[in-house]
Amino acid sequence: MYVGIFLILISATGFGLLPIFALYAYDSGISVATLLFLRFAFAAMILFSYPLIKKQPLAITKKLLVSLFILGGVLYSLQSTFYFVAVQYIPASLAALILYLYPVFVAVLSFFINKEKLSKPLLVSIIVSLFGMVLILGAPAGNVNYTGLLLALGAAIVYSVYIIFGNLVAIKVQPIITSAFTALFASISFLAGGLLTNTLNFQFEMSGWIPIVGIALFSTVIAMFTFFAGMNIIGPTKASILSMAEPVVTIVCSTLLFGENMSILQLSGGIIVLTGALFVVLAREKTHSEAQSSLSRKTFD
Repeated sequence: MYVGIFLILISATGFGLLPIFALYAYDSGISVATLLFLRFAFAAMILFSYPLIKKQPLAITKKLLVSLFILGGVLYSLQSTFYFVAVQYIPASLAALILYLYPVFVAVLSFFINKEKLSKPLLVSIIVSLFGMVLILGAPAGNVNYTGLLLALGAAIVYSVYIIFGNLVAIKVQPIITSAFTALFASISFLAGGLLTNTLNFQFEMSGWIPIVGIALFSTVIAMFTFFAGMNIIGPTKASILSMAEPVVTIVCSTLLFGENMSILQLSGGIIVLTGALFVVLAREKTHSEAQSSLSRKTFD
């Protein structure tokens, strides 16, 4: 149990450091396209080495390959682009909190796509999260850059679509294989996009390789591995709850390293957003449990 908790916290720390590494990379003259291409290219090489060493067959059908391309080459690439560009316009702490609206969007999209029930506790949780975001954006701690705000919001929305679509793919493919192909197709997407827009630039300072390695190794490969390993031990609900340490890591590090400050009202709004997200996870879990229990009773009867 404690091992699972520890693994999830390592994962949350890795993902929480993503925008921190990105800011250091930008200071070294690295473009967004270059950073993301190198991140996913290195991650793909490391992730594919695991099944090769274990001599596990990939066994991917053409249909699954298309699904994995959509997952990595389209959805995850788009989410990463929105998020990494957003931190160029707004504080990393704010971007991280906005991203954590994604449980709300997952719940709403699941209602329309998967016909999941929107229970009263779930609706209240969604309203709580949105209220917290209103406090963050309405706080008098300075003007909010709306370009960065919309990009971070877009990242949260696309990430919610990625999760819903990814759950369908994950049923058919092992997590390590899904992660490997996601990284591979994301790297191809950023390579192609960078070449077409002429935004790939490898003439950056040598110090830039430090955040690149940090992002690829710690904030991607290790973060993914520890999340899946921890989730297998403590379950998806507890893993999702503990993962909410991610924006806390971002806020603390951005404050200590870059002097980013949030007002008391913004911090209160951030706590409310995370509390609402927590209740969304718990409410959806309760709804799923009740539905499965009801189905089991009907099958027994």
